[in-house]
Amino acid sequence: MRAITVTRPGGPDVLQPADVPDPELGDGEVLLDVAATAVNRADLLQRQGRYPAPPGASDILGMECSGTVAAVAPGVTAWHVGDQVCALLAGGGYAERVAVPAVQVLPVPAGVDLVDAAALPEVACTVWSNLVQVARLAAGETLLVHGGASGIGTMAIQVGVALGATVAVTASRPAALDACRALGATVTVNYAEDDFVERIHQATEGRGADVVLDVVGARYLDRNVAALAEGGRLVIIGMQGGTRAELDIAALMAKRASVAGTTLRSRPVTGPRSKQEVVTAVREGLWPLVEQGRVRPVIDSVLPLDRAGDAHRRLEQGGHVGKVVVAVR
Repeated sequence: MRAITVTRPGGPDVLQPADVPDPELGDGEVLLDVAATAVNRADLLQRQGRYPAPPGASDILGMECSGTVAAVAPGVTAWHVGDQVCALLAGGGYAERVAVPAVQVLPVPAGVDLVDAAALPEVACTVWSNLVQVARLAAGETLLVHGGASGIGTMAIQVGVALGATVAVTASRPAALDACRALGATVTVNYAEDDFVERIHQATEGRGADVVLDVVGARYLDRNVAALAEGGRLVIIGMQGGTRAELDIAALMAKRASVAGTTLRSRPVTGPRSKQEVVTAVREGLWPLVEQGRVRPVIDSVLPLDRAGDAHRRLEQGGHVGKVVVAVR
């Protein structure tokens, strides 16, 4: 089969097409003919040699995909050959075929194009697990999303609105802020010009944000705590601004607030707090919102597989709104 391989750690140019063996179908797995995959920041880090694949995972990039079921392992009854699906992967999406645990597979939601569906699994599972399962975001609360125009951000805005929250976002470009407003964000902060802590307190009459979804990490830690309301929940899902910072525990305690850090890729496939739990929750809670049109995949651009390097450049350069998709077939 055709796949994109990483010839050595480095820039986008190290992504090269190659013929590789088809994946072997393991116990409890399904084999997918991949229609499309999407680029995530973890792919960029793995390409650079800074984020190795988990043990046992494919060394081919790609943490999500959409496609058609080509084969199922004995005992798998939830899926059948010919089903159109999308899937959360530990790796292997930049290829014509991928094997994936059946419990990480989702149906393509009604009304969503098969290629566009490749942009859903990673952001859907990340956002739903963190906003609903970890942060317990409720109607009437205020949600602050950093990086509002990103794939994660565009999904988080829509989920927050669907759950009845007031959504605030940060971004650095007027066009990105416009896109966030179009998705339902009512408080938009250009972080290059304004202090998001001050703006959040102004917008909430001094209360602050009940939930902060953060992809920046260390650089924003103290300011995120300052932005929290009493009983607020800070959920850190990225480290674009570094991994180490000092935490003012007194400030956190004074607000009776909490800080959580989560990852998705390293979760076990099954068991407590597993990918299976997340995927099941997404199918039950989020997929109906997608099928009702209240949440949708936001696609920045679609590039063919042999231009995977350009897809990485698009994400690295910034300026995108939503997901960068790579069409495989």
